[in-house]
Amino acid sequence: MSMATKLVNTAEVASSDAQTLVADMRKAISTMKSLAVDFERDGKSDKVKKLEEMVLEMVASYEDCAAMAQAIKAVPGVYQPSDQPTDFKTLIEVEVSKIKGASSASQQNHPLFRQFRETVWNVHHAGQPMPGEEQEDIVMTSTQMSILNVTCPLTGKPVIELIDPVRCVDCKHIYEKDPVMQYIRTKKPPQCPIAGCPRVLERGKVICDPLLRIEIEELRSSETGAPNATNIDDLTDLIDDDDE
Repeated sequence: MSMATKLVNTAEVASSDAQTLVADMRKAISTMKSLAVDFERDGKSDKVKKLEEMVLEMVASYEDCAAMAQAIKAVPGVYQPSDQPTDFKTLIEVEVSKIKGASSASQQNHPLFRQFRETVWNVHHAGQPMPGEEQEDIVMTSTQMSILNVTCPLTGKPVIELIDPVRCVDCKHIYEKDPVMQYIRTKKPPQCPIAGCPRVLERGKVICDPLLRIEIEELRSSETGAPNATNIDDLTDLIDDDDE
């Protein structure tokens, strides 16, 4: 196995581990959002405020971890063989800086934080613009931006009803697994079935990534109004401890 192949494989494993942590953070933010809705309904504004502060901190960590996952995956592409030992730590730090530098959004305007604030606001002000926003402003939530197609182009089923959802690494479109794998085997070339998408699907690049099921669950909850939180009792205890 060549050095380049080993590096790619190692980067894939390390990046996957980081992405799993990102997914766990996303779940935690979703839990906080559901809990904040309950507190807002009960008029416990002080607890909502504490949750908002916690979410803001979590978003910062989320961004750091997401940038790290992306940077690790990029390292094989920038690695240059040399007689001298390679400083991979510096390579990763440089890539992280590039990724963060390309993102100009502040934490206050981060889609996940905006989604949290909008959800809480809608408890008592559904249909009304948030303070500082015009009625005609269209705010894309993080879930809406992440889920590019709300139905599988091969089965016509809504993504929230897919049994085994997968997403293309390249174009980010979502499909039911068995039909899309059959499509890849039989269609030559297997161009993405979403109208206008030029990407050609590859078996190894159509996967259930760590965030996919979380994002689908968030979309399902936003459409049904049902909470998708878990471990709410633990968070409630944490907030109550802060009050003491």
